[in-house]
Amino acid sequence: MNINQARITRFESDLRSAFQVGHLHIEDESHLHAGHAGAASGGGHFKLTIVAPEFEGMTKVARHRAIYAALNSHFPDAIHALTILAYTPSESTH
Repeated sequence: MNINQARITRFESDLRSAFQVGHLHIEDESHLHAGHAGAASGGGHFKLTIVAPEFEGMTKVARHRAIYAALNSHFPDAIHALTILAYTPSESTH
């Protein structure tokens, strides 16, 4: 297991503790940013897709804030950049 796979396992655990996750997928996109100045810090680039009922009635910004709060301990050492797709069960195609 490489370092980012281990990180993803920890991210998933924290997200499942914070939300009633219906669907969760975290993709390591670090390879797309190799050589980028931010990548030199050691933090990875990740794409997160999550479906949870807690997002009902929340704006996109509020959803992102809730996710950042759940993953707060991973910034900036493990996460340099995070793309977030957050849906309620009724919005999800998963």
